[in-house]
Amino acid sequence: MSRVRVHNFSISLDGFGTGDGITAEAPFGHAGERLHGWMFDTRFWYTMTGREGGGEGVDNAFAERHGPGIGAEIMGRGKFDWRSGPWTDVGTEQEWRGWWGSNPPFHTPVFVLTHHPRPSIEMEGGTVFHFIDATPQEALDLAREAAGGLDVRVGGGPTIVRDFLAADLIDMLHVVQVPVVLGRGVRLWDGLEDLEDRYDIEAVSTPSGVTHLTLTRAAKPA
Repeated sequence: MSRVRVHNFSISLDGFGTGDGITAEAPFGHAGERLHGWMFDTRFWYTMTGREGGGEGVDNAFAERHGPGIGAEIMGRGKFDWRSGPWTDVGTEQEWRGWWGSNPPFHTPVFVLTHHPRPSIEMEGGTVFHFIDATPQEALDLAREAAGGLDVRVGGGPTIVRDFLAADLIDMLHVVQVPVVLGRGVRLWDGLEDLEDRYDIEAVSTPSGVTHLTLTRAAKPA
């Protein structure tokens, strides 16, 4: 069976995966770009944004694991849009189609979890956003079918990753602990206990100051 993976998910020292006060101008709220600076210097990010160059060290090696083998993504509405409640611009010239422009970087089906389903949006490059009201297991079943045997990536935000961890649906979790303190926002770890019993955990610190934590589902005793 295909695996469920999380990649490049940055959190602060106090466990926040995004800041407070998210707006169209501030996708991560008061956190700004502080959680993701480590990635912006990598070759992975330079390539994604159509530039040459970028670092090729350990941070890049972790970042580049994001894409290979992925056939579908699941994300929360908060990753797609800063607003909540019913959609008010569907079918208008001002319709919001995500943060990523006309050719988003996913290139797969993307299932957006929302309490307000709406028609799918087909973008350039193979990305199709599907808006569904579903439990984590129901969303995973749909994503696995769409992925055609490839892995499914859970893209965030922190609430969605936490829900999938609580439901024991994630096989591999890559968290990047960044040496900043946010103090407020949305935390990743709240309500989760005994993850060390379910996962083998490795930590790698890099010159950028971040620590890459990889949680891989532990083998069950024979």
